[in-house]
Amino acid sequence: MKILVTGATGALGSALVDALRTASFEVIAASRQAEGHGSLQVDFSAVPSRRWWAKHLCGVDVVVNAAGIIRETKADKFKAVHTHAPIELFHACVEAKVQHVVQISALGADEHAASDFHRSKKIADDALRSMNIAATIVQPSLVYGPQVASTALFERLAALPWVALPQAGASSLQPVILDDVIEGLLRLIMARPAGQQTIAFVGPDPMTLRAYLKILRERQGIQTPQRVIALPDRVTLLVGRWMDAWPAGPFTSEALSMLARGNTAPVDAFAQLLMRQPRSLKLPTHAIIGKARHEQALLSLWLAPLRWVVALLWIWTGMVSLGLYPRQDSLALLASVGVTGMLAWFSLYAAAALDLVLGLAVFFTRGRARRWVWLAQLLTMGAYTAILSWGAPQWWIHPFGPLSKNLPVAALIGFLWALEPATPGRPPRQRISRCAK
Repeated sequence: MKILVTGATGALGSALVDALRTASFEVIAASRQAEGHGSLQVDFSAVPSRRWWAKHLCGVDVVVNAAGIIRETKADKFKAVHTHAPIELFHACVEAKVQHVVQISALGADEHAASDFHRSKKIADDALRSMNIAATIVQPSLVYGPQVASTALFERLAALPWVALPQAGASSLQPVILDDVIEGLLRLIMARPAGQQTIAFVGPDPMTLRAYLKILRERQGIQTPQRVIALPDRVTLLVGRWMDAWPAGPFTSEALSMLARGNTAPVDAFAQLLMRQPRSLKLPTHAIIGKARHEQALLSLWLAPLRWVVALLWIWTGMVSLGLYPRQDSLALLASVGVTGMLAWFSLYAAAALDLVLGLAVFFTRGRARRWVWLAQLLTMGAYTAILSWGAPQWWIHPFGPLSKNLPVAALIGFLWALEPATPGRPPRQRISRCAK
């Protein structure tokens, strides 16, 4: 059986592709970045036409659309990624006589949908329902899994001693475990139902957001209760608008509105598909796994602030050297290590400019590029320390520790360098066999 999976590099799509390949299915993994053998490069934000899809659906038996975004950007819009591009794909599936289409929608994409996210999903779902093709619309609830971005976010919130939530965390949800979602999708793909159906993929336990965080806290091995503060609606709206303007923000106004609405559904259809009850998050987790999740949550929680603090330290040092600190005192410090005259003025402003660049670079780089920034900071700090140690060693025994404090700062920068993910190079695009004209 030949299966095409879109959104193949997302948490759900990649897990499904791995499971299908483990089960010896022939898989075309379609995503924005082609990754290795059996992949197809496609950008849903560009809305590939049904004519473009036709040449890539040769011999495909099942299509699973797992493409989606949670946040709109200038390049990615809900209408393109969730509505127009999937509809073009569905039309191509009809023309190519694909035997079964599985559309990964979302719980809440119904007649009561209020968010642009849910409405954009519903339009594509309705379009698929109107076509003459066997189709299953899967509506997952909040998915829990180690590689799922929302799981990491909520685990960070759960690790906090106190947290402010809309409606004090009273909104309802029904989290489902990623492994159960993948098992359900595999069963759908192998069964290939002839008609059309909509199935809510939900866990067995409806709960509040507050209870969900409590469970995640317990799974991390934290025994102390978490204090939850009610976030007023007006403040929630302001926070959402602020996060809309922050590309790296954990939430958007859309996400907060969906969270406030909440979503639950009967579990019967999903349990019938699995031929068992979905697994509960309330089941205890292994202590070692719980500790690892807790450490990961704390690391994710503090990593960004640590980067900001180091960046601001360099920026502030540069600003101080440019004039906030008396220039004569700065020149006197340079004179103590033998740097005087025009060379002292040049050294002062060059070092200040370098400090500013090294601080600002933290905000404008990532991955492999930012690893070089951390290394440049370490080398620069090492050079400053060596020069002062040679020319003015008394700074080592100063009560404020102007040199000795470089040691923990250097250790922190080394820690950030070690944790910075290296950005892999783009793999070559693989050719996919095409149907004869």
